[in-house]
Amino acid sequence: MSISKFSPTLARLATASAALLAPVVAFAQDAATTAAAAAPVADKGDTAFMFISTLLVLFMILPGLALFYGGLVRAKNMLSVLMQCTMVAAVMMLIWVIYGYSFAFGGSESAYWGGTAKMFLAGVTKDSTAATFSQGVVIPEFIFAMFQMTFSAITPALIVGAFAERIKFSAVVLFCALWATFVYFPIAHMVWDANGLLFKMGALDFAGGTVVHINAGVAGLVGAIMVGKRIGFGKDMMAPHSMTLTMVGASMLWFGWFGFNAGSNLEASGGAMLATVNTFVATAAAVVSWAVVETLTRGKASMLGGASGMVAGLVAITPAAGIVGPMGAIIMGLIVSPLCYFFVSVVKNKFGYDDTADVFGVHGIGGMFGAIFTGIFASASLGGVGYAEGVTMGGQVMTQITAIAITIVWCGIGSAILYKIVDVIVGLRVPVEAEREGLDLATHGEAAYHS
Repeated sequence: MSISKFSPTLARLATASAALLAPVVAFAQDAATTAAAAAPVADKGDTAFMFISTLLVLFMILPGLALFYGGLVRAKNMLSVLMQCTMVAAVMMLIWVIYGYSFAFGGSESAYWGGTAKMFLAGVTKDSTAATFSQGVVIPEFIFAMFQMTFSAITPALIVGAFAERIKFSAVVLFCALWATFVYFPIAHMVWDANGLLFKMGALDFAGGTVVHINAGVAGLVGAIMVGKRIGFGKDMMAPHSMTLTMVGASMLWFGWFGFNAGSNLEASGGAMLATVNTFVATAAAVVSWAVVETLTRGKASMLGGASGMVAGLVAITPAAGIVGPMGAIIMGLIVSPLCYFFVSVVKNKFGYDDTADVFGVHGIGGMFGAIFTGIFASASLGGVGYAEGVTMGGQVMTQITAIAITIVWCGIGSAILYKIVDVIVGLRVPVEAEREGLDLATHGEAAYHS
């Protein structure tokens, strides 16, 4: 029997079925359209802005920070500092995607860490998004994760300057990996995650005053003390071998810092532009202020002072970048340089610790100053964005001080324990012969310069 006999019947059945299913299909199509409309779509402009900001922070690390520190050490240790910054950044990038992102922003309700839900970037896809500060505005989660990755890479690298010229290469890498795991990731979660301890307290840290600078500064001070002074410290000539490279590195830091500060707004809006203006003027004020202080105390303004003031201004404005007004930023820049100058020229000599690149004196002290004055100049009456409802200036400043104290205690105790662990495993200090020869040849078998 030919199937063609049933064709009219099949056709009628198909027509009837289509008529019956038409409302269901229409409903499904409407539901799909509604769901598509409701699903957050990443803004292309904000995504491009965050992509550029992420690359700018990478530029801060390599070559910016590496050259800044490299110029400050003696010629025989130039490559060792470059290699330490390079390796620390590379190792941190790998650790971040394996478990660091999850430990910091994994979605846990814990006040101290983000959990394990996003280890190996589980659930982070090209379609997943991260919220910004504006209602309904999102960016791809990948670029948020990568932006935060550059922060996690530069923070341990900052510590390198405190014990440069006498620490083992293996000790640097091992310590930074452990330190990020037990100190940096928890502090980042506490400050920037909605469930974090300091976030819930209402502590203000726009771009990393506590997370990056106080954290690195305290770890640097502990490291400088526990690793010990360089051989000949206070007796031999240990002047920077190339202020030219230090100036180049500092300038790269300033350039990249616009990604650091403006990018922390997470979108290309007015908040990012406020952070940009403040990053210009606070830094400029700090450069001028340091030069004035040096002129009054030493009779001459040095390039080392100019570079130091540049970094001090950048550090001070980091927690306040999108919160205070431009005039407040200028005042912060003018005040921070004399404060940091006092610590690197008076306090360090008084206590005799050997902080090679003044990590604590500039980053630690500058970060503490910036965090406290963020609480002051956030006031709308002083040009800032204002406080949360019911919060006074005094209350905000006390919250800032509490956040600083928690960071110092967590980082100080954690760092001391981790330095000791590293000392037991691989040893912190290079042999005396290697230190005298220089770490470039002794550790890496190469020289930065040839006669």
